[in-house]
Amino acid sequence: MRIEFDSTVTRWNARVDSWFFATLPEELSLDIRELPAPPRGFGSLRVRARIGHTQWSTSIFFSGSAFVLPLKKQVRMEQGIEEGDIVTVDLEILDV
Repeated sequence: MRIEFDSTVTRWNARVDSWFFATLPEELSLDIRELPAPPRGFGSLRVRARIGHTQWSTSIFFSGSAFVLPLKKQVRMEQGIEEGDIVTVDLEILDV
């Protein structure tokens, strides 16, 4: 399954090192939760993501009312992404 969405980049400061995320739209997240997928830790799904020319493999996690996509430091640096930026994400869900 392949999807594209826009998201504002948010920072999570619960740890010493900050984590940055793109959040999938709530309605899309609820649709994804209905897909048959193998059980994985934290309800995660394996994905291949792309922002601009940078592609990487990771997992999305359900948090609150939507899935979140962690944005690796390398991806943020290569694409010049900072907190508050709006990014367009091309996402391929591998676990369905």
